[in-house]
Amino acid sequence: MNRIDLRSDTVTQPTPEMRRAMAEAEVGDDVFGEDPTINSLQELGANRMGKEAALFVPSGTMGNLVAVLTHCDRGDEVILGNKSHTYLFEAGGTSALGGVHPYSLPNQPDGTLDLGAIKDAIRTNDDHFPISKLVILENTHNKCGGVPISVSYTRAVGDLAHSFDLKLHIDGARIFNAAIALGTTASSLAEPADSITFCLSKGLCAPVGSLLCGSKAFIIKARRIRKQLGGGMRQAGVLAAAGIVALYQMVDRLKEDHNRAITMAEKLTAIHGIHLDFGLPMTNLIYLSLTNKIPFSAFQVEEILIKEGILVDVVSPRSFRLATHYWIGDKDVDLVVKGFQRVLEY
Repeated sequence: MNRIDLRSDTVTQPTPEMRRAMAEAEVGDDVFGEDPTINSLQELGANRMGKEAALFVPSGTMGNLVAVLTHCDRGDEVILGNKSHTYLFEAGGTSALGGVHPYSLPNQPDGTLDLGAIKDAIRTNDDHFPISKLVILENTHNKCGGVPISVSYTRAVGDLAHSFDLKLHIDGARIFNAAIALGTTASSLAEPADSITFCLSKGLCAPVGSLLCGSKAFIIKARRIRKQLGGGMRQAGVLAAAGIVALYQMVDRLKEDHNRAITMAEKLTAIHGIHLDFGLPMTNLIYLSLTNKIPFSAFQVEEILIKEGILVDVVSPRSFRLATHYWIGDKDVDLVVKGFQRVLEY
């Protein structure tokens, strides 16, 4: 049975063009800085973000961790959202491995942090307190419905952070989705940030990797931190080759994923017992929940859908996340809707 996998856009597989590029990639030792394909990818990624330099890392989680450890010393503090990926889903790495203290603020429904709350969270110079060093934003914001964060808001946070001599890092795992949704460029969204990570292996379909971008001085230090974390790789150009294809071929088509997410959401809301938690999706993530009229739990619905060849992400006993991506076509959208209909319209 062919599976329709909506659990995440991380399930994407490399395209035929990527596989060819990987097979033919020119490689060298990247720890020595001698892999030409890695170097080309890093230059391309930095240019896309409007930054001086970039560093290829195995994952977005490592990229965010490297960024925090580059900006902060042990005992420093980072201000971030209580629904952010770094706070919830990165195994406490900044604390466990860096001794960096998190100060979490409530994410607002649109994924932002209240500017006044950020200002109030910045510590005064007192021996009792950790030292505020960094603010982290996430764009798009996963747990807030995949919502894109605007250029104007990001600039306001950057200005606030810099006025107190703090740095701004953006977890931009899906920054190109945000740019497409807002009708702007990724470099505009990244401009206020001192560093940004973005993922190659989600909607862009590369098999492995993220890029961390920033100034040349920042990346020189980050490269050492990556080595400490075991992220220095050798002939990794076979992976970078897919990333280059991704940046040239997969960015503009993300609009198709957004459109399919909207279509799927519209059709699902016509089904008895389904509620859209964040309204119509702005990007490729759909969050929906079961109303009290449905006697099944999300886990029970998931089990039935698996038998139909449909995989979804259960995020609570009554709710799901569905992610559209390159490997989800128009026919798949219709099959998913029919699958939910068969389960819920009993």
